[in-house]
Amino acid sequence: MKKIIIAAFLFLLIVGISAEVHTPLGRWITYDDETGKAKSIVNIRIEEDILFGKIDSLYIEPGDDPDPICDECKGKNKNKQILGITMLWNMKLKSDTWKGGKILDPENGKIYDCKIKVIDGGEKLEVRGFLGVSLLGRTQHWIRVE
Repeated sequence: MKKIIIAAFLFLLIVGISAEVHTPLGRWITYDDETGKAKSIVNIRIEEDILFGKIDSLYIEPGDDPDPICDECKGKNKNKQILGITMLWNMKLKSDTWKGGKILDPENGKIYDCKIKVIDGGEKLEVRGFLGVSLLGRTQHWIRVE
């Protein structure tokens, strides 16, 4: 009987802990740092425990190029269409934060180290891009698409 009670307690503990862990999987709205306007929708997926994200759609303002390219990018992304580009890659879960990967800023073509944490009950992503040290960077908050 004692073993059944302990097993039941452990089961409830595990269920309770897993209910608190939220997934970054899905579609997220990104925002322009300067204007605060919605910029794109990024679709985040996980393959073999590694997180990736690609740009699914863009919010285009009147007068903007409807099919922009990453002309500032280097390497394989040089002159690639921004729509469909992989902008997050090689993120691995460590505790409650995805780390160790990279993020591309298609506006300037720069690639930064990145860490991501799901916050606000799974409705927001805290995305931090930085160079080398997390203190030297910027944080964005992406909102889950409903």
